[in-house]
Amino acid sequence: MTNSGQVADAVMGNWVDRNAPARWRPYLRLSRADRPAGTWLLLIPCWWGLAMAAGIDGLRLFDLWIAVACAAGAFLMRGAGCTWNDLTDRDFDAAVARTRSRPLPSGQVTPKQAAVWMVVQTAIAGAILLTLGGTAILLGLAALIPVAVYPFAKRFTWWPQVFLGIAFNWGILLAWAAHGTPLGWGTLALYASGLVWTLFYDTIYAHQDTEDDALIGVKSTARLFGAASPLWLVAFLILSSGLMAVAALLALTGAALAAGLLAAAAFAAHMVWQMTRLDIDDPHTCLTLFRSNRDAGLVAALFLAGAALV
Repeated sequence: MTNSGQVADAVMGNWVDRNAPARWRPYLRLSRADRPAGTWLLLIPCWWGLAMAAGIDGLRLFDLWIAVACAAGAFLMRGAGCTWNDLTDRDFDAAVARTRSRPLPSGQVTPKQAAVWMVVQTAIAGAILLTLGGTAILLGLAALIPVAVYPFAKRFTWWPQVFLGIAFNWGILLAWAAHGTPLGWGTLALYASGLVWTLFYDTIYAHQDTEDDALIGVKSTARLFGAASPLWLVAFLILSSGLMAVAALLALTGAALAAGLLAAAAFAAHMVWQMTRLDIDDPHTCLTLFRSNRDAGLVAALFLAGAALV
């Protein structure tokens, strides 16, 4: 941590450290506003679900609001979820080199201040959720369960990334329902695709901390797979892109189906590119590749948007 309070793995020159008012910086750091990759990874599945649903029965004017609401909701709920995560993990974070500079273990905020900040973010996100219709509201409330459980998963399972995937891809279901198209097998296949994608990118991310995690007893797929991680990542790559193709086959027809299949192919190609550069023993490379999954998801979103427009 620098004298300014910058977090060790924050994006250099980020807007929080550069431009945000000093008194707000610790709270924005709690929300990971200085590390936006996670917000993108929460938002992109929402856009996938919205675009594929629109590919079934056409775009509607309300879809513009859904897209904007998902963006605001992703920022707020990622912030609330990360604040909750940091509250539950503050002792672990203090023992890990990469995370001890976060606001709670470094003393920039107190646990009480963090808890209030979490409630504020959740309340604003809840107000946005109320605009999206009954089914979406129920799904949004249900999403609080995996969000609450995830920080504890690393204590009792080697697969905490599964719990992260359940939470981070819930937006597929929510945005699909908000559009007004009934949930179906195509929805579930797309949700499964996103969940496996989370296993892919978060295993890469977790390889930054394997040594510290082993010392403090934190479990992860990175520790579980060890040197075999590249083989597992290839399997996740094939399964995630394959499930996206299955979702397109189940949900779309005609030109929209072609766009959906291209989305799966482009998505797979980006993950293949990541694998050609992967070095699980280099934390910097792991962080860079993790962040690049924003582009993998946006490439797929772009083609799925095409499915909604044709």
